[in-house]
Amino acid sequence: MEPMERLKCALDRADAIVIGAGAGLSTSAGFTYSGKRFEDNFSDFIKKYGFQDMYSGGFYPFESLEEHWAYWSRYVFINRYTDSDNGTYKRLFELVKDKDYFVLTTNVDHQFQKAGFDKRRLFYTQGDYGLFQCSAPCHNATYDNEKAIRDMVAQQADMKVPTELIPHCPVCGKPMTMNLRADDTFVQNEGWYKASERYAGFIRRHKGLRVLFLELGVGMNTPGIIKFPFWKMVYDNPDACYVSINYGEAFAPSEISKKALCIQSDIKDVLFSI
Repeated sequence: MEPMERLKCALDRADAIVIGAGAGLSTSAGFTYSGKRFEDNFSDFIKKYGFQDMYSGGFYPFESLEEHWAYWSRYVFINRYTDSDNGTYKRLFELVKDKDYFVLTTNVDHQFQKAGFDKRRLFYTQGDYGLFQCSAPCHNATYDNEKAIRDMVAQQADMKVPTELIPHCPVCGKPMTMNLRADDTFVQNEGWYKASERYAGFIRRHKGLRVLFLELGVGMNTPGIIKFPFWKMVYDNPDACYVSINYGEAFAPSEISKKALCIQSDIKDVLFSI
């Protein structure tokens, strides 16, 4: 049986589908962090600092918060508040919407909800571009940032935002930062814990059933979040199967090889071929 036939069969026969999504899925959907998309939006920062890609520029220690937020507001705006999906996420939703599914993802760009996925079936483990948190942090709350981000994008000039637009914590007054897991200051708010509980409950309820663990674009940066747990759950469940779709990085350990399908192709191409 050909790989696409095997994938379709796995989708059809599954009692439940657990989607594990990494950066490769968003890359396939058009959210590239280098090349033309980066150059079109950050030519001034590239000229001044020689940044090679959007991601590495996000770690630069800018001299002022005005410049920091000029960079980050653009970063968040194009990756969270503009519609760049080339149809990949929507196609994935069409394939699983009538199944019992849950999504575990390290992506922070909100594309699953934009494509129609039920937010109660999503666990964003690493944060969300759409949220601020206190940089201290002095409390475990997050704040929607759409208006602030749009204002900073609209009003910035000479690679700086107006000082009055710099976000500050409403509790302690310290500067806000993005709610992204980079170190031990990451805020896991009430919503994060509820999503974690829903995911754990989903796994518990489907233990021993025909579960398809569908891994999309997951590399080895943080394998302990998705990849290793998926392998272990497939190994422990005789009726589970594992599918990895990742351009150049799809593989599985020998212990589950008979229940695994690894497809070394672009995710978009694969999803639209079934």
